[in-house]
Amino acid sequence: MTAESVFPQLEALLPHVQKPIQYVGGELNSTVKPWESTDVRWALMYPDAYEVGLPNQGVMILYEVLNEREGVLAERTYSVWPDLEELMREHKVPQFTVDSHRPVKAFDVFGLSFSTELGYTNMLTALDLAGIPLESKDRTIDDPIVLAGGHAAFNPEPIADFIDCAVIGDGEQAVLEITEIVRAWKAEGRPGGREELLFRLAKTGGVYVPAFYDVEYLPDGRIGRVVPTKSGVPWRVSKHTVMDLDEWPYPKQPLVPLAETVHERMSVEIFRGCTRGCRFCQAGMITRPVRERSITGIGEMVDKGLKATGFEEVGLLSLSSADHTEIGDIAKGLADRYEEDKIGLSLPSTRVDAFNVDLANELTRNGRRSGLTFAPEGGSERMRKVINKMVSEEDLIRTVATAYGNGWRQVKLYFMCGLPTETDEDVLQIGDMAVNVIAKGREVSGSNDIRCTVSIGGFVPKPHTPFQWAPQLSAEETDARLQKLRDKIRGDKKYGRSIGFRYHDGKPGIIEGLLSRGDRRVGAVIRAVYEDGGRFDGWREHFSYDRWIKCAEQTLPEQGVDVAWYTTRERTYEEVLPWDHLDSGLDKDWLWEDWQDALDETEVEDCRWTPCFDCGVCPQMDTSIQIGPTGKKLLPLSVVK
Repeated sequence: MTAESVFPQLEALLPHVQKPIQYVGGELNSTVKPWESTDVRWALMYPDAYEVGLPNQGVMILYEVLNEREGVLAERTYSVWPDLEELMREHKVPQFTVDSHRPVKAFDVFGLSFSTELGYTNMLTALDLAGIPLESKDRTIDDPIVLAGGHAAFNPEPIADFIDCAVIGDGEQAVLEITEIVRAWKAEGRPGGREELLFRLAKTGGVYVPAFYDVEYLPDGRIGRVVPTKSGVPWRVSKHTVMDLDEWPYPKQPLVPLAETVHERMSVEIFRGCTRGCRFCQAGMITRPVRERSITGIGEMVDKGLKATGFEEVGLLSLSSADHTEIGDIAKGLADRYEEDKIGLSLPSTRVDAFNVDLANELTRNGRRSGLTFAPEGGSERMRKVINKMVSEEDLIRTVATAYGNGWRQVKLYFMCGLPTETDEDVLQIGDMAVNVIAKGREVSGSNDIRCTVSIGGFVPKPHTPFQWAPQLSAEETDARLQKLRDKIRGDKKYGRSIGFRYHDGKPGIIEGLLSRGDRRVGAVIRAVYEDGGRFDGWREHFSYDRWIKCAEQTLPEQGVDVAWYTTRERTYEEVLPWDHLDSGLDKDWLWEDWQDALDETEVEDCRWTPCFDCGVCPQMDTSIQIGPTGKKLLPLSVVK
């Protein structure tokens, strides 16, 4: 397969599109390797626009891990906007990488990282532009292996027809193992063709190949069972877990974008996993156990990353960054070290019960004091018990009082609507909480010039969580509930003007629900939406609920199911779920018991600081919780003369 740059053809098109700079490549710290000197070649894609895809940590880490290997090449590709797509089709320019503008079809592996299911139509666009058949069954030995990863890959069944394989869990070691299998197969002269390569990947037990599994359905539409169709293929496929994050200090040289992106900062993942046990949170469930990076490891990564990029802000990333056992020392140590350089620090969001003003002051010492973000998630005390978000309203009021009393003027609160067992009253209590926050803020600050922004998203039940059996609230009910809350907030003459209100209507959540808990029959819907022009469904201005519903009504009835069957229907314990053969390490009985605890409004502690609750991850995956403290301090770096 030829791999000549398509840039000469592409360059002529760029004056006719918006933001052409996102397609030219050449970012600081990007890597271009000679094609001929490598024997395994990866095209990595975050299936969204450059401005969203480039800062993605997962792709950036794998890009670097692969390019460090001898004889291995990795390049990046992103979704092109419809204006360029139209021109590429007209002028026969294929999907290309931004690093050296090689055709994606020329690579050995086309790896896509899905953090949301709403990127599926963008995948089909990229495949079609690349000249790769949309369905795996139509591909030949000369087409790349199409591999899905990321959180959405924990249920890849809706895209089973379009991918060759999926990897669940951490990618660092997985991509290297896959690389060696591909390398050996190619060195042997590609024996057995494409099917033999996929079989070698499948029999490792850590790569899921949908074509080697048959799904049997019951007369009522439920799944009867999922069975391997080939000897040597495992009944269940296991997730990958990287232990000792200090051994994987990536990215060492973060990419610096040419065009504006959603995150203009250098980011360091300070720990992976979460055991807080929030029942709605797929990320927390599927990334167990908790593995902390050491304070010294974090310090070294920050130092190297800043020197390599020139960024002026460092994001300390994890699912709950303030839970790191040494977060106070990390924040103080970094603030001390970079005080003269005015390097700012940020946490994505802060747990109400983990906030303290000392930490907040360290985080803002060298940067600007912007708003604080907290996520109570549930409006009422009862709902927070249901979702296991153990935060009382007293905790929240005490925390915001501390913030407002120490000079902050803006607080943002995140909630969800449509949680299991939720009532109108539970949601209306969000308004009461916001009013109490403003009242307390005015009291402690002595000023009326303070703000509280309430941001609400629709709840979508996710696979591998205790809520995987739960019914989803319909779009109409979600919208009606949020309308009542908006009317309540706007009708408050004393406090309403100080409360901002942002919410997503219920329609995108229903489609996300269809895709997140769907099975292989949903693939026909995805393809129909793509062929009808669906692109960038994660963007409000491009998403069309009517298109999705129309395509679902055209394709699902012949299968005996509909959108409601996948979304607003409650599942029973006995039902075989589409992802049951993909092993996240979580024991299904434990998840079911936690679902029953939710219905009983019973809270469960965090196993980092209490005895084990037998979720199954540590013994099943041969892993363990790795937390500090190390007892070390982050001393300022001294210049060696």
